[in-house]
Amino acid sequence: MMKGSNLPFNGTTEQEAQLRQKLNELRSKDGALMPAMQFAQELYGYLPYEVQLIISEELGVSLSDVYGVATFYSQFSLYPKGKYRIGICLGTACYVKGSQDIYDRLQQLLGIKSGECTADRLFSLDATRCVGCCGMSPVMTVNDDVYGRIKPDDVEGILAKYRERG
Repeated sequence: MMKGSNLPFNGTTEQEAQLRQKLNELRSKDGALMPAMQFAQELYGYLPYEVQLIISEELGVSLSDVYGVATFYSQFSLYPKGKYRIGICLGTACYVKGSQDIYDRLQQLLGIKSGECTADRLFSLDATRCVGCCGMSPVMTVNDDVYGRIKPDDVEGILAKYRERG
């Protein structure tokens, strides 16, 4: 049904207890699925299979319904995010100016694909669409920082800046 993360799930028993308590509070309310998933997303930072299964069982909804909501709404992620979330715009303006080459370089340097997170959880990578900076294309974002008119050779230096910060 769903592709797993490249990292093992590392939820704690405390997180699970908090989730189950919240689900117990929401169980009898109409429309409980969205608030339950939003709570879980905030608690874990993403919605791995294990968390989706708990939500499904506790709320009495099918796992496929939970997965369907998780994949329909962009606010939810099935994969962990790194401390530094990298987005590379593959929208038309950026793409024609070489963003695919930048994206390929990021994958090579980080050893991950779109939607994945590095083993140290420092970086995650997402291919995005237009970020509204077409005049600066190609564009890459790292959290709230925007890098425009970049070239594949710029990527290593940008990553080094964030690695130094830890």
